[in-house]
Amino acid sequence: MASKFGLAGGIPERRVRPIWDAIDSRQFKNALKLLTSLLSKYPKSPYALALKALIHERMGKPDEALTVCLDAKELLYKDDSSLMDDLTLSTLQVVFQRLDHLDLATGCYAHACGRFPNNLELMMGLFNCYVREYSFVKQQQTAIKMYKLAGEERFLLWAVCSIQLQVLCDKSGEKLLLLAEGLLKKHIASHSMHEPEALMVYISLLEQQSKYKDALEVLSGNLGSLLVIEVDKLRIQGRLLARARDYSAAVDVYKKILELSPDDWECFLQYLSCLFEDDSMWKFFDDIDQIHPTKNIECKFSHLTEEMFDSRISSASELVQKLQRDTENSNLRGPHLAEIEIEKRKFLYGKKNDSELLKSLLQYFLKFGHLACYASDVEAFLQVLPPHKKAEFVGMLVENADSVSASATTVLGQTTTILKVQELTGNIFELPLGEIEASAVKLAKLYCQNLPLSKDLDPQESMFGEELLSLINNMLVQLYWRTRDFCYLAEAIMVLELGLAIRGHVWQYKILLLHIYSYIGALPLAFERYKALDVKNILTETVSHHILRQMLESPMWVDLNNLLQDYLKFMDDHLKESADLTFLAYRHRNYSKVIEFVLFKQRLQQSNQYEAARVEASLLQLKQNADSIEEEERVLENLKSGVQLVELSNEMGSRTLRFNEDMQTRPWWTPCPEKNYLLGSFEDFSYCLKENVNKDREENVKRSIQRKSLLPRMVYLSIQCSATALKESLETKGSGGDLKTCEELKSLLEEYTKTLGSSFSDAVEMITEISQGARTFETLGSDLVDWLNFAVFWNAWSLSSQEHWHVLNMLFERLILDRIKSMGSSEMSSCYSDVQVLVQIITEPLAWHSLIIQACTRSSLPSGKKKKKAQHSDHLPSSPMSQAIKDSIHSLCSTVQEVSNWLLNKINNPEDDQVERFLTTLKRNEGPGQVLGVLESFIATSEESEVGSRIFESLKTWSKADSARKTVTAQQRVLREFLQICESKRKLLEKLKQQMTHV
Repeated sequence: MASKFGLAGGIPERRVRPIWDAIDSRQFKNALKLLTSLLSKYPKSPYALALKALIHERMGKPDEALTVCLDAKELLYKDDSSLMDDLTLSTLQVVFQRLDHLDLATGCYAHACGRFPNNLELMMGLFNCYVREYSFVKQQQTAIKMYKLAGEERFLLWAVCSIQLQVLCDKSGEKLLLLAEGLLKKHIASHSMHEPEALMVYISLLEQQSKYKDALEVLSGNLGSLLVIEVDKLRIQGRLLARARDYSAAVDVYKKILELSPDDWECFLQYLSCLFEDDSMWKFFDDIDQIHPTKNIECKFSHLTEEMFDSRISSASELVQKLQRDTENSNLRGPHLAEIEIEKRKFLYGKKNDSELLKSLLQYFLKFGHLACYASDVEAFLQVLPPHKKAEFVGMLVENADSVSASATTVLGQTTTILKVQELTGNIFELPLGEIEASAVKLAKLYCQNLPLSKDLDPQESMFGEELLSLINNMLVQLYWRTRDFCYLAEAIMVLELGLAIRGHVWQYKILLLHIYSYIGALPLAFERYKALDVKNILTETVSHHILRQMLESPMWVDLNNLLQDYLKFMDDHLKESADLTFLAYRHRNYSKVIEFVLFKQRLQQSNQYEAARVEASLLQLKQNADSIEEEERVLENLKSGVQLVELSNEMGSRTLRFNEDMQTRPWWTPCPEKNYLLGSFEDFSYCLKENVNKDREENVKRSIQRKSLLPRMVYLSIQCSATALKESLETKGSGGDLKTCEELKSLLEEYTKTLGSSFSDAVEMITEISQGARTFETLGSDLVDWLNFAVFWNAWSLSSQEHWHVLNMLFERLILDRIKSMGSSEMSSCYSDVQVLVQIITEPLAWHSLIIQACTRSSLPSGKKKKKAQHSDHLPSSPMSQAIKDSIHSLCSTVQEVSNWLLNKINNPEDDQVERFLTTLKRNEGPGQVLGVLESFIATSEESEVGSRIFESLKTWSKADSARKTVTAQQRVLREFLQICESKRKLLEKLKQQMTHV
């Protein structure tokens, strides 16, 4: 805090230093005590008050902090100029920002700048405020004022960046770019330019206006000397020439770059694009997504005659051969990949050179096949091949792998590569079961043979053959899927847990285990594996998709709440504080980072996961308090009766959602959160690339967020309708419910059914027919719970209809009891998907319905001593609605009891028996268990001198019995959590049943 020392509002540094020392060491009580003493001497000092406000805020007293801040602000606005200094203002700004009152901080700085218009320090503070508010127009205006005052280049560039942000983010008119260009030209004419970053801003400004020739002139002029690294300058020159469509000149530039930097793969692709006069490459690089990079790059040849194509491809081949000769003694991959790219282009042109393409891929394998990067290097090339050629290529790899003369690490690397290529091509899904199992056993033996190679490695270092266990796991999961023999899945768990025991830093093992545990209902272990990933900062946005959906569909509400709150806290804090990085970039004159930080913040703001998590956090509160209507009403009050979420739903249709999740880290069987191949049959499966699976997600996710955003408001309106419905039914035999409230509820129901792809009338018809058995529940698809939610709120809209109550009762009974019947005595591991559906039904539609019944019951009971219970009972014969409520309570009671009985049956099964059954599945002479047998045999015979003390200790302490017990215990915990929810619902319904006897 040294920068804060000195005179501020007339206070000497020696009086202030101890206070800042106490704040920095988090001794807030001591700081407050010192400050009280300071205020007794300087009671009218805004700076002292600002410090007091800061201390209150740090102590978690936001209201007191705001009051003190406002007092300091009032003193600042008085005519005493000696009290107005940047130190006081910056301290107030920190507190106002933390209290979400940035506008007040901006007002203070604006007032100060009005009083002292030539104070550059205050103007920089005001600019900082506008940066925090993302007010690009005011940033521009303030920066230009500073430029006029000081004449410094940096302030002009601040103004230019602000203009660029207006065009990029606010979609302001491009005439602003002309203004920025004019300002820069004028400055260059009088002062020239002195910083490389300033030149980059100027060139980017011209590129935004498609003035590529002007940019080339600037680059080739005196200003170009600011770029001292030749390759960087050539890259910019090549890009500008290509965009100006001067392809021949661009080709020459890219040749120079490749001679200087032969491993520059991006440059080679750009060289080919210029050679073939193909502008699609620039669209690819403009739209490139660092989180979801597209491996396939579009190639255009239609404008080229065959003779032109042959001539140009020959020229490219000559260059590649030269690059290969020049780098013969190096391990650079670029020149060899370039050869494959040329063969790919020939193939796409229609040259029927598939044999040459396979040959070049094989040559690349012989040179680099032992490297972990081989499969990802060739993935884009394999995608263009037809299935039979992919299978042929796998055969070529197996045939040419060097298993005799090569070193152990080379054999290991090549074997791993072949299997990864099999996975990439989908070839592994076409192999016979016996061959897959034999491969898994072979890999287990290879892993054991090579374990000694890692004995001297640090635990943080990757081990030799580490990927083998992941590949074995993938095979075992496929064997389970094709045979439905749980033993394979149990074996996969053991293999990965052993891998983690040997080296606990392998994130791939943790993610694979996370998804297997989620699938078999051992969710506490899945969550434990997720936490072990140590997900922090931006990874909460890109990685949390691995666990979030499973937690949302589980009864583990405490862990779910922590997960949602941690995620939302990171997002809210980052969005709040990201402007600090932006201003830092301004101050350090790193202008490209200014644009990058602002666009990144905008991307996070548009995150689909962020919007979904905000809605789910609100719904979780409603679910947790649904057994008490009074508590629920308090939650709804905090949610503004759901009005804000309805506004979000209305905006969702026109909003752009960004998908920031890194799906490439997901296992093959669940390429996105909404899809899990293990829930379907192997016979219906067709291999699909991950990037293709995710294409349809955006519209589905949008509709889901729209739909769920309506729920809190519909819960609120249903309670309002129900509050008067029974009373009116008893007294007037009316339709029940406030007319305006019911109209709004009907309107929201119509919006809700639209997101389900149906009209209101068709939706009513569908649920009615399903309740009568005329249609099956399979008609509702994966939106089953959403349809049941609709049925609940449709009934709330028309409470006086006994038929509607009956329809809803039958829906709950049939859906829940059918699930329980289908699960029967199945093990949790094979029926958890059904348990997930039951959890969602009990905690959402059934919970909302119980709230509506609570509202009806509360309104029908005597209030105070105005009426006697007997007086109400006289109305009972004339109120069909009260009978409908009683029937519904009775139906729900017995249905929830059935769920509790099934859960109790599972929970009362002794844990030791379950563990024994789990382990027994692995003790077979053939089939499942062979891989584990190989590993156990190695553990039993391994010696410390062979594998090293660390690995030896890990092998000896690992126990499959412990892994089995942990899995069973985790499954039991999920069932107990669910039983607790069911019992809470049953007790509520029993209480309501008792209350309704007095109606």
